[in-house]
Amino acid sequence: MAERLHAIVTTQAPELSPKLWYGQPAYARKGKVVCFFRSGHVDKEPYSTFSFTAEANLADDSGLWPTSFAVTELSDEAAKTITALVTKAVS
Repeated sequence: MAERLHAIVTTQAPELSPKLWYGQPAYARKGKVVCFFRSGHVDKEPYSTFSFTAEANLADDSGLWPTSFAVTELSDEAAKTITALVTKAVS
């Protein structure tokens, strides 16, 4: 799952640099983390998470936007959602 997420992020946002953040994969712009993956296995949780920081350009006028997603499998639909969010996050 982490490898597929890495492929999505690096393809959709080549301007983000991969780095480790608290021992987990993250992607940064100018040294500031925009999004990151946390393994549920490492955290002994039933699911992993893919999350965005305040550096991501996801805010909108509604006052409500996503910042973290539970991931149990990376279906094609989930991959499309993450692709769209990563694209928006770096816009």
